Amino acid sequence: MSNDLNVKTKPLALFVCIHNSARSQMAEAFARRLLAARMDVMSAGLERGTLNPVVVDVMRERGFDLSQNTAKSLADIGWQALKFAYVVTVCDDAGAEACPVVPTSGVRLHWSFADPSTFCGTPDEVREQTRRVRDDIERAVGEWASNL
Repeated sequence: MSNDLNVKTKPLALFVCIHNSARSQMAEAFARRLLAARMDVMSAGLERGTLNPVVVDVMRERGFDLSQNTAKSLADIGWQALKFAYVVTVCDDAGAEACPVVPTSGVRLHWSFADPSTFCGTPDEVREQTRRVRDDIERAVGEWASNL
């Protein structure tokens, strides 16, 4: 008979935005790489969107293959049954009123990043704007991970 009291579980972090199509997907990927040994990580959106193909491309430049990822809603992950140590919203401040509020007894953080789905311009300009958001998210996750 096993003793379940000796089973150690890792804390769980949730990265959340509106559609889980870009920012929360990038944050999850960076956090998984940096914190895999110390924390379980997931992402979701208020609603399920469609994965942004430009995000898939710019994340590939950093060694991540998100091509098989799917956007998930909070309902899809069954968030009410999960106990989050951290909930990190990654919506931009301009759209913060639409950003999901996930009740948790854990730590809530808000990081404001522009939404790649709103970027305009040539394909190269959109890609460059998305790279800047990716790099900002990578820095934020790295700083957070180093302070845990």
